[in-house]
Amino acid sequence: MATFTKIASVSVGSGGAATMDFTSIPATFTDLCVKLSGRSARAAQQADNLFITFNSTTTNFTSRLLQGNGTSASSGNYAIRYASLAVDAAGSTASTFSSHEIYIPNYTSANYKSYSADSVSENNATAAQSDLVAGLWSNTAAITTISLLPEVSTWVQYSTATLYGIKNS
Repeated sequence: MATFTKIASVSVGSGGAATMDFTSIPATFTDLCVKLSGRSARAAQQADNLFITFNSTTTNFTSRLLQGNGTSASSGNYAIRYASLAVDAAGSTASTFSSHEIYIPNYTSANYKSYSADSVSENNATAAQSDLVAGLWSNTAAITTISLLPEVSTWVQYSTATLYGIKNS
């Protein structure tokens, strides 16, 4: 059975924040999991995109995205560091936050690093979105830092993220 251990949490205070960062991640676990509740300050839009960065590197990322909104579904391949397209933004229902889980297996291995993400926006209207992302960071370095950021804007107050280390017993 896998054991989850909380490594760190980030909560955005008043004034917002450009990123939510986890630094000095210990190499004592098998896998990592980030659970995020977030909202972007992106104006006049219902959603923003969620970018992920490992070790302050923004290159060598690819992702496959599957998304749906209750009316239609689509998918695509991207040479970018997407973790979601479903971050609630200023145009969605007030005070709602999107939910995200990002799973990173074998984060210390000498192989390329894969990740998967599951996200859903919250909105009391017809436009809501859910997406799944399979991503690859083509780098063999162990992951020691993770940054989470909205593509266009900043995180609003009360956005939170928690990083867990996972050990297989």
